[in-house]
Amino acid sequence: MGKKILIVDDQYGIRILLNEVFLKEGYEMFQASNGIQALSIIEKDRPDLVLLDMKIPGMDGIEILKRLKEIDNTIEVFIMTAYGELDMIQKANDLGARTHFSKPFDIDELRAAVKEIVPIETQLKN
Repeated sequence: MGKKILIVDDQYGIRILLNEVFLKEGYEMFQASNGIQALSIIEKDRPDLVLLDMKIPGMDGIEILKRLKEIDNTIEVFIMTAYGELDMIQKANDLGARTHFSKPFDIDELRAAVKEIVPIETQLKN
């Protein structure tokens, strides 16, 4: 069974880009454009990793992160932000986020970080 990644970002283009990149790597992908969708997917599908944008209308990334960790504290989280808000990044780290990427991020750096935290098994057996 493949590793699962949830992308939470209100920007459609970012979700599509990341979805394509990680599908090609062999991950099972989920997408959410807001906190309600994200938490529903987390409850139902229990992703291994969440790529979480911090600036989302409605429920922001910090609130999503808090609720996500209440649902399942073992889920890894990488935060993404276009803003250099160090206090928000620190708060996310304090809540259990693994690392952060500033937009625009280097896709190869993100890919390498994801592979390190949630490696895909390379064997082809079922």
